[in-house]
Amino acid sequence: MYNYLVFNKYNLKPQLMDHVVCLDAGAKELENLINGNKSMIIRGSDEGDLPYRSVKEGDLLYFMSCFGDGEVKARGIVSYVYNSERLSVEASFETIIRNQDKLQLPDAQFDRMAGKKYLVLIGMEEIEVIEPIRIDRARFTSQDDWLQVGNINALSKPHLEP
Repeated sequence: MYNYLVFNKYNLKPQLMDHVVCLDAGAKELENLINGNKSMIIRGSDEGDLPYRSVKEGDLLYFMSCFGDGEVKARGIVSYVYNSERLSVEASFETIIRNQDKLQLPDAQFDRMAGKKYLVLIGMEEIEVIEPIRIDRARFTSQDDWLQVGNINALSKPHLEP
């Protein structure tokens, strides 16, 4: 689907990365991405240096529902990234409201993100359901976890039938 770019003395393009992203199960984020109701995800923080701030156009995001069965079930290509500078509370609210048609945040998720000092908005395209990939859940500790990996296969565990 896409090739990793190698960074060497002849090719100065940055390497594309795979990221494993936990989505809010209660907000049905994964389902809404798959069925096309949503085309953008958001992350917010009051600190500026977090793993999702390194995502760039062309990267692959692999999606799983947090607190689910530990399986990645879909992926998409990053088509757009907005990394905010430090925002006022008002600017944070305005940014989310301007993008709500793509974000489709339910009230609880809106309330959790609005007012954050730093926002990352990530537009997605070519979202597709994939053969489930079991991930080592020990590396995820909260609902907003994000793992940046060079290749999804580095984290996957063999799928064992019950």
